[in-house]
Amino acid sequence: MSNDAPPARTAALALLCRKPVPGAGKRRLAQCLGEAWTLAVAAALLECVLEDAAAWPDELIIAPAEACDAQWAEGLTSRPAWVVPQPGGNLGQRIAAVDAVARARGCDRVLFIGSDAPSMRLEDLTAARTALDHSDVVLIPAVDGGVTLMGARVAWPDLTDLPWSEPTFGEALERRCRQSGRAVTRLAGSYDVDTPADLARAVEQLAQDTRPARRRLHALLRKLARSEPGAGVPC
Repeated sequence: MSNDAPPARTAALALLCRKPVPGAGKRRLAQCLGEAWTLAVAAALLECVLEDAAAWPDELIIAPAEACDAQWAEGLTSRPAWVVPQPGGNLGQRIAAVDAVARARGCDRVLFIGSDAPSMRLEDLTAARTALDHSDVVLIPAVDGGVTLMGARVAWPDLTDLPWSEPTFGEALERRCRQSGRAVTRLAGSYDVDTPADLARAVEQLAQDTRPARRRLHALLRKLARSEPGAGVPC
């Protein structure tokens, strides 16, 4: 075997998630739909991302929002995964902490996703991993100005003071990375589900999706639209 062979590289997919419970998460949906429907949608969205995570070929990290939910996170998938609870702080501080754990365990490419971008496919995740062969940072923009995926092959710059959850976040994140000397690749955009209007987009986008969890989410959203006529428009 040649001594010139490149070193093995390991990529980790880090899923930032929150245990679906009444009164926590998806507050903009809850204001319109109520807690029961919001909880059902959140659980279905989480099932979708776990469907992709099960097929992810490299390391998987499940990072629950609360340390007390570590045992719950351990039961989310039957495939090997590290459970790394998110620490305190804003989202930038939590991402940096999970990223540091992954790199300490030998991963040199770490991709972060949430649980609310149901149209994302495994092919999108692997394309982002491949992009890090030639770029320091990869981003998948969201239509609301955020991102549905952010990955890096180097440690992130300081993300603490970025406008998290604001429509300017995606641009601010890219600008911070470029100002820190990191090469950035943007892949084709997607959307996440935060508002009732996003539910209507998901119904349309998932109409022909054959993945089992997506079929169940699509059926749930169709049922929601019939039960709650206002669910497809902003409140």
